[in-house]
Amino acid sequence: MTKGFRQTAKFERGAFILLVAAAIFGATAVLAVGWMWQLGFATASITLIMLVIFQKGSSALVAKSASRQDMRINDLLQNDATPCFTTDGYGQILYQNGAAQRRFGPDQGATLVAALKDHFAAPSAVLYRLQSRANSLGAAREDVTTQRGHIRLSVHKISPQRYLWRLEEFADRISTGRGAESLSLPMLTANRSGVVLFSNDAMRRLLGGRPKRLDRIFSKQLLRSGEEVEVAAAQGPLRAILAEIEGHGERREIYLLPVAASRNDQTVLTDFEHVPVPLLKFDPKGTLIEANKAARDLMKLDDSPAQFHELFDGLGRPVVDWLSDIVSEKLPGGSEVLCARTLGDEVFLQVTLRRMVELGRPAVLAVLQDATALKTLEAQFVQSQKMQAIGQLAGGVAHDFNNLLTAISGHCDLLLLRHKSDDPQYSDLIQIHQNANRAAALVGQLLAFSRKQTLKPERIDLSEALSDLTHLLNRLVGERVRLRLSHGADLGPIRADKRQLEQVIMNLVVNARDAMPGGGTISIETEALHLRDELRRDRAILPAGDYAVIRVRDTGCGIAPERMAKIFEPFFTTKRVGEGTGLGLSTAYGIVKQSGGYIFVDSAEGEGSLFHLYFPIYKDAPEDAAVPQAKSMVMRQGDGVVLLVEDEAPVRAFASRALRLRGFTVLEADCAEAALDLLEDPKLDIDIFVTDVVMPGMDGPTWVRKALEARPDVRVIFVSGYAEESLSESQLRIPNSTFLAKPFSLSDLTDTVHAQFN
Repeated sequence: MTKGFRQTAKFERGAFILLVAAAIFGATAVLAVGWMWQLGFATASITLIMLVIFQKGSSALVAKSASRQDMRINDLLQNDATPCFTTDGYGQILYQNGAAQRRFGPDQGATLVAALKDHFAAPSAVLYRLQSRANSLGAAREDVTTQRGHIRLSVHKISPQRYLWRLEEFADRISTGRGAESLSLPMLTANRSGVVLFSNDAMRRLLGGRPKRLDRIFSKQLLRSGEEVEVAAAQGPLRAILAEIEGHGERREIYLLPVAASRNDQTVLTDFEHVPVPLLKFDPKGTLIEANKAARDLMKLDDSPAQFHELFDGLGRPVVDWLSDIVSEKLPGGSEVLCARTLGDEVFLQVTLRRMVELGRPAVLAVLQDATALKTLEAQFVQSQKMQAIGQLAGGVAHDFNNLLTAISGHCDLLLLRHKSDDPQYSDLIQIHQNANRAAALVGQLLAFSRKQTLKPERIDLSEALSDLTHLLNRLVGERVRLRLSHGADLGPIRADKRQLEQVIMNLVVNARDAMPGGGTISIETEALHLRDELRRDRAILPAGDYAVIRVRDTGCGIAPERMAKIFEPFFTTKRVGEGTGLGLSTAYGIVKQSGGYIFVDSAEGEGSLFHLYFPIYKDAPEDAAVPQAKSMVMRQGDGVVLLVEDEAPVRAFASRALRLRGFTVLEADCAEAALDLLEDPKLDIDIFVTDVVMPGMDGPTWVRKALEARPDVRVIFVSGYAEESLSESQLRIPNSTFLAKPFSLSDLTDTVHAQFN
């Protein structure tokens, strides 16, 4: 029966009901009293009759259309060797071609689900899934595993409620006929869900019956081809090598191979032993199975058993977890730099792990390579980055503090001008001023560590400079500590800031004194050193050349190894609270580095410490090219006009008051852009620019260069909390300029301005 015939029968039943209703309304119209009732019932009867006529016509058209479609499908598919069906939206079979009738019987079952229920599992879910995809895409296809092989089931949507199905069957190439049963190897086929679809006679005899699921055969769920597995045989557990072949329709073909009787292959062992690369083999639990000669020599291994975690460390998580991830294939392999525990904490190896299968059993192969130099280089880079970051932080903090201290000490100077020495408040102001200077010295040490302090390098004779410093050093060390000074021969001059170099020596001597509370000896030695080749030490490379070396040695308590890497960090100290700031060695480090030198330390607990300072020998350079100077201006006090540009309001307020007290006319601007706006007035005469270097927006040198294009004779004073060196390149191109470091006092500022006029 086709869909057209079924729908025609439905239409016939509906038409009969409508005709009965029309007859009832017609009879009622004849018997009704009153023409209004008669007209109403007659109209209803006529409407129902018209509806029956329309329905009959529509039914005829639908039946004719369905009949034509059935005829076309029959002409197209009747002789197709592949079983074909058409169904409605509910899965009812509307048409079968000859192949489908021969394979499944004529109109077998009212639905396609019923026709296929004995051929593969869960046909309703498969058909629903395919029909849903066909509704969205117009067609769909899926391969379904069956006991005879697999079916390629395809569906096409041919009308809003009509679907064409094709079932192409593929016979199992080995599970049918004599192929599988004649195999002596146990063999089975299963689907992706682990359901066993077929097992040969050898497998059934091994297991003692027909298996149903893979998890009842094998002890582990994750099966890998080529590995040894445990099989739940009828005679008890046994081990076999599993081989798997991909089958059609997402099938799995699994074969069991016997385990080799002997596991010792002498040829393979010989090759592994003499490979010139260090190799280790570990089992899945991390136990060392084997190590070749190169690995035994490198790791200093003997015949005693060893575990992976006993040999390596330093991954940041248990190293055994890494090995387990490789075995379970959570990770494909990879390399890590680990500490070789058998060789000490300072020896590192690059360990590359790869999963392997040997005689059916999973294992891990470790390839070793010495990575001590690489790890050392990494540590040097990390330390240099750390010191650089601390230096930048210290420099930024120091710059901000210099602005605050300039305002504090400057306004204190203004108050001192209004108080005489016998004033009761005078001593309080002096205390404020002195403590501000102490804070400025502390900030100077931070700038020294960050290498952003203002240095005034000069040619220094080390022998002479250290001899002059000896008297002060003797007073610093006290009576219980003996100071020895020894000069090397042919010691060349160096170029450094003499005051800062003295600070470095004093810091080292004070630290040495504090390391010897019971007394001892501090030796200061100098030596002329010529390096033919570059010298690599710690985290630095000294180029070849001539150096002056200063060594400061003590006989104190020494430095613990774990503290050696931190001694040059600011605020790191081993002294008690109140005995030190932790800036002594960091200051020395910064000054030496900023001067182009190098500083190293050797120390052992209980044996004292030795600091080495390397400074390049200074060779007199040609005199700097003369900077063009404007004509000297002789001006009386009060005649000068100063343009003060400073973004910090407290500093600007102090500086403007100080200059006005000295008789100068002061114009103020809080940024470079505001200063340039003032200078657009051509009638405005300016004698000196006093400007901060670092400001939001345009910086000091940039705006000054623009302003000097129209006013080339104006003199310039740059002020900054950073080092003068950061300004030098820009300042060299600006004539008549000088530098004033923050924090500055009232007299420092006014004297510098007066000097620019003279």
